[in-house]
Amino acid sequence: MTLELIRDVLAWSTVINIAFLLWWFLVFWMAHDWVYKVHGKWFTLSVEKFDAIHYKGMAFFKMCIFLFNLAPYLALRIVG
Repeated sequence: MTLELIRDVLAWSTVINIAFLLWWFLVFWMAHDWVYKVHGKWFTLSVEKFDAIHYKGMAFFKMCIFLFNLAPYLALRIVG
């Protein structure tokens, strides 16, 4: 594997993951009640707890994108 290929993989991985995060946010924001109703059939959660779980999940996912995709991509861009 060449350095250029690894950079391209990390760049596309970052774009795809950010698109997934944006999709998650938009579905959660636009269809909040529907998503809560669907999950309410499986789990007993208050609205506040449901919102907190999604907020923490999105924050964790965003940090993982930065740590495992964007930071290595930028480091390879600086080095190469």
